[in-house]
Amino acid sequence: MQQKQKKIESYNTHNQLMTNNPQKIKILLVFGTRPEAIKMVPLIKEFEKQRNVFETKICVTAQHREMLDQVLELFTIKPDYDLNLMKAGQDLYDVTARVLTGMRSILAEYSPDAVLVHGDTATSTATALAAYYQQIPVGHVEAGLRTNNIYSPWPEEMNRQLTGRIATWHFAPTPWAAKNLLKENVKEETILTTGNTVVDTLHLAVDLLKNNPEKQNQIITSLNNYIPDFKIIQETKKIILVTGHRRENFGEGFLNICNAIKEVAINNPDVAFIYPVHLNPNVQKPVNDILGQQSNVYLIPPQDYLPFVFLMQNANIVLTDSGGIQEEAPGLGKPVLVMRDTTERPEAVDAGTVKLVGTNKQVIVDEVEKLLNDPEYYHQMARANNPYGDGKAAERIVKFLFQKLGK
Repeated sequence: MQQKQKKIESYNTHNQLMTNNPQKIKILLVFGTRPEAIKMVPLIKEFEKQRNVFETKICVTAQHREMLDQVLELFTIKPDYDLNLMKAGQDLYDVTARVLTGMRSILAEYSPDAVLVHGDTATSTATALAAYYQQIPVGHVEAGLRTNNIYSPWPEEMNRQLTGRIATWHFAPTPWAAKNLLKENVKEETILTTGNTVVDTLHLAVDLLKNNPEKQNQIITSLNNYIPDFKIIQETKKIILVTGHRRENFGEGFLNICNAIKEVAINNPDVAFIYPVHLNPNVQKPVNDILGQQSNVYLIPPQDYLPFVFLMQNANIVLTDSGGIQEEAPGLGKPVLVMRDTTERPEAVDAGTVKLVGTNKQVIVDEVEKLLNDPEYYHQMARANNPYGDGKAAERIVKFLFQKLGK
């Protein structure tokens, strides 16, 4: 690809880029799922601050359609390109192929100086490959996370590794992630330790809730449709927030998870379990069959990002198999029990705010009971520092790209 000539004067102390050259650095940000969108939002906002040097366009694949649109609407983001590839019954072959072929014409039309992808999805890997085919540099946001077990998490672990092999620049959220890349012989000068952009977005969301009581009231009113007297529960009961959707837990794993929740719920009628249930039938069936009649377990639809942050703020404990929640909840001082056997995010485990409990029923029951009944154990986890950043990851990434592409 022919390198454009740009004369960039400076990146001053207020992080405002200045230029005398009307030709801007062209960046294409590509994502397709709600977690990706949440973590790319602060980058989009930071690039908007620097629009006198950067021209940015946004492409969504809509690997998750409805959940993705919720985040775009909340943060007033309008995509420039939309592959809209979500179809009923599609599998990983379909998604990967549609992203790869769909990106071909977009990349040829826009001809960006760099493409930014995030994390470990089929969208990220297929987009990186499409950019490689056109010899366009790729920046990998949230690079370097590893379990080194290609089937756990599946297919995310291999997606992330493949994207990393293609990427030109690697934006590692933590020093541990950066070390993983160095072990794989990634050149040090291509790695930047940034903090995780999810912390940036969490700060945006918390500020939005804090400064908008009307928004909080709207969320409470909506929750009351599924959780009668939510305000009373919020004020008088301990709350355990549950999420679960990982493919590797389908089958016996979800049966164990649900039976563990049921046992703790029966033993602790004064504790409210709030479970936004993923729409996948492999999740819906066991959850509804086992927990549907338990009076202090509230099965509610998947929540938009802001209501979910509100629920995390009001929870005492988070029980999850999600990746992103392992990074978000510690920032709110919430102990997290992760229902997986491995994690590509061990920093919070090492810090003490997250604990792996797998899908063994008795282990889950014992750990939840301990957090409910042992105040010192609870506070040890709740007080642990969040190792995932200070909310300035996006600023660091944009500055790095200016330094690389603005010369």
